[in-house]
Amino acid sequence: MNASVAIQVLPMSDDRTKVLTTVDAVIQYIQAQGLTYEVSAFETTIEGDYDQLMAVVTEVPKVAAKAGADSVMTYVKINYQPQGEALTIAEKTTKYQH
Repeated sequence: MNASVAIQVLPMSDDRTKVLTTVDAVIQYIQAQGLTYEVSAFETTIEGDYDQLMAVVTEVPKVAAKAGADSVMTYVKINYQPQGEALTIAEKTTKYQH
């Protein structure tokens, strides 16, 4: 595992139900990719091979659009380790879990 990505999807709509349905569709897509992931209140973190993660990042706005978003803002943070292993989600957060 040489990368981790935090991705936040913001469907642009005044309809809260539509926003939640769109975000749910994106999370379901991410879950189906077989990656290690963690959903939080503002973003979802995924980890794995850099190229595989970039393919997911490319697809996420399309998934949101197919789910009904008229417009979607997507924010991405990337941690890439070209040599060695990136810190895992667990290594970064386990000590803070309750």
